[in-house]
Amino acid sequence: MRGKLVIILLIVFLASPLAAQELTGTLQQIKQSGQIRIGYRVSEPPMSFLDKDGNPTGYSIDLCKYIVTEVENKIGAGVKVEYVPVTSKGRFKALADNKIDILCGSTTKTLSRSELVDFTQLTFVTGASLMTLKDNKARDSAGFDGKKIGVVKDTTTAVALKKLMRETSTNAEVVLFNSAKDGIDALLKKKIDAFSSDQVVLIGIALKTNAPMNFVIDPNVFSFEPFAFAVRRNDADFRLVADRVISDLYRSNKILEIYDKWIGKFIRQRLPIFDAMIQLNATPE
Repeated sequence: MRGKLVIILLIVFLASPLAAQELTGTLQQIKQSGQIRIGYRVSEPPMSFLDKDGNPTGYSIDLCKYIVTEVENKIGAGVKVEYVPVTSKGRFKALADNKIDILCGSTTKTLSRSELVDFTQLTFVTGASLMTLKDNKARDSAGFDGKKIGVVKDTTTAVALKKLMRETSTNAEVVLFNSAKDGIDALLKKKIDAFSSDQVVLIGIALKTNAPMNFVIDPNVFSFEPFAFAVRRNDADFRLVADRVISDLYRSNKILEIYDKWIGKFIRQRLPIFDAMIQLNATPE
């Protein structure tokens, strides 16, 4: 009996130190510092942007808040969240230089970028789409014969749009612009019939206007852009925490609440590839 008591006491005594020793990499760093640093883009609605009070918000920010909660559960302590603004050019370097712990935004997962960082489960899928004014009846590629479609020059969307026109034998004029702002200005002045960009970018453009519901965004896409969060390379334990959260959001369908909050009011019909993403990334526990 005495021997069993000694064993029990040893287990209780060693439990906390062993749990602490199990933490590695970013999780260990968060435990020691008491904070987690979330990298985000300040003007990429609806994924990540600043609200009217200057606080980071958006679809990706909501997902990262769930990840923070799971990190706290994992390390057994509360953490302070520090939001760190990053640029498109410097976002991966910020991870490598240990200035942020997770890149939470609208980053497309690619194999070449996987040489620099590791990616979580997919968080969103988008692709090139078309936006028209609400009172414009030409709302799909089949109805754009003789119409003008604007797009920013030297972009992958411009290439995809021209390819779509060829493949569908649509006799539309592709009008090139230097910026999305120039294209939207032309759309509002009815100099063009539609403007093309990544669907999620079009939603962001609409959100920035005073009357977002004056725009109609085609629910279909004609290219493919898979989004994911980025973490430091070879940090499997931290990535697994994020993956567990994302998979749970998919299995529970809580992701649909977040989708409806930020995107559903513009795109009533979810993309089939978005639903496919949910099913493929709802990894069982």
